[in-house]
Amino acid sequence: MPDASQPLVTVRDLHIGAVTDSGRQVEIIKGVSFDIRPGEFVALIGESGSGKTTIALSLMGYCRPGCSIAGGTVTLDGRDVTAMSEADRAELRGTEVSYVPQSAAAAFNPSKRIMDQVVEITGIHRLMPRAEAEAKAVSLFRALALPQPETIGRRYPHQVSGGQLQRLAAAMALIGGPKLVIFDEPTTALDVTTQIEVLRAFKAVVQKGGVSGVYVSHDLAVVAQIADRIIVLKGGEIQEENTTPKILTEARHPYTRALLAAVDPVPHQPRSIAGLQPRPPILEAIDLHAGYGTFQNGEPAVKVLKNINFRLERGRNLGVIGESGSGKSTLARAVSGILPPYRGAVLLDGHELDGDLKERRKEDLRRMQIVFQLADTALNPAQTVGSILARPLKFYHGLRGAARDARVDALLDMVHLPAALKYRLPRELSGGQKQRVNLARALAAEPELILCDEITSALDTVVAAAILKLLEELQSELNLSYMFISHDLSTVEAICDDVLVMYKGEVVEELPAARMSAEAAHPYSKLLISSVPQIDPGWLDSLDQDPELLAAFSRR
Repeated sequence: MPDASQPLVTVRDLHIGAVTDSGRQVEIIKGVSFDIRPGEFVALIGESGSGKTTIALSLMGYCRPGCSIAGGTVTLDGRDVTAMSEADRAELRGTEVSYVPQSAAAAFNPSKRIMDQVVEITGIHRLMPRAEAEAKAVSLFRALALPQPETIGRRYPHQVSGGQLQRLAAAMALIGGPKLVIFDEPTTALDVTTQIEVLRAFKAVVQKGGVSGVYVSHDLAVVAQIADRIIVLKGGEIQEENTTPKILTEARHPYTRALLAAVDPVPHQPRSIAGLQPRPPILEAIDLHAGYGTFQNGEPAVKVLKNINFRLERGRNLGVIGESGSGKSTLARAVSGILPPYRGAVLLDGHELDGDLKERRKEDLRRMQIVFQLADTALNPAQTVGSILARPLKFYHGLRGAARDARVDALLDMVHLPAALKYRLPRELSGGQKQRVNLARALAAEPELILCDEITSALDTVVAAAILKLLEELQSELNLSYMFISHDLSTVEAICDDVLVMYKGEVVEELPAARMSAEAAHPYSKLLISSVPQIDPGWLDSLDQDPELLAAFSRR
């Protein structure tokens, strides 16, 4: 057992360098120092590029390709990790220190059973016989509140939910009996209801085992539930460090205060449309049904959307919330024509659209644009930003030459990006910059309606808050309407006038966004609302959700 009076981890004057694509040397971690005590949970928070994951990985003696430790020391239980050979570090990983990744799906081999992967480290390090390892795995599955702990290990990764797979990744990290576990944004991709269960399971199993933890995140509300101490990072440097209660109530650094403000965005103020000439809603769905797979008798093999009806008035914003699998993104695809509905109608400004995108008029395509969740996959990696924006300008407006170039500059300025970015490739931009380019491409068409499909879910809270502010500015300037798909209630409250709550392909409730938290009546809506983390260290421990609701709506 580590000496409780001595730090388990000591980081002193850590410097990490990197080589850019052009061969230039840059310093990404600039003299960071901190300690972690035995049994302590420390959070590293900050936006993308702040250095959180780079520092966390250095505790294992690991640097990403192109990076290297340029100075300083990292010691784990008295052993200098930075001075070890790679073979000694390999012996350390999985037994002294282990890692839970952001995407458990990417960490598991889809062709191997779960149990084989969870116990693999015990065989590599010859820690215990296979039968003993499997028994320990089952006890961890039970401690992590996984269903059917005795048999879940027989399944393959695709046969369990995302929340279950994330907890299985934690079991894989814990089975070797490490002193330190690094959790790298392990709940970022999860729905709020699933996130709560996963956080509870992580916290319980780590506390019971007396393990120290490092929790990498950009979300202070999540960190507040699990961390004893918070280290705030920006630009590879520590901005502030203190106990969790003091960071949450007495933050000194402006950047920490910005992080706190971004957790609880200002509620949306509805725009007044009184006195405007009555017009049909900008968007209307009537008895919409959609699904996937081979059609038989006019219906698809897998039916997703059922009897969807809504109206979006011009100049207003409609939010659509629900967990993964509720049908939110399928609704966006059906409305946009990417997935033609098999029944029902979509009307744009009173005009019924063809169900298939390929059959719609160019003018209909121009008026309704869609911005996708992942800018990385939505932007052509081989095209410069300028070329990406030039294409819709030519297609919709016939712009060429100097007029087109001037409009590209204007679009970049519209989304608060410098004109010089038009010469860069998407990989040379940050996540927030890429999403702004994604938005600028939609604006190039000069639309009246933009479908936003989870466009802030992959972004840090500060960057996401800036995107929401930008959307409001653009709406005011360009008289836009938005349909905003999200699983984050606070995001929807910050941008939308009205909210549809979806569950299993159906709308179970519709309310004004401003009254959502207070007046939601459907049990599923109440469960979603109660699962949004609060900036209160005691919130998770005091959360008392109806077990019947959890059982009824659980997909975990």
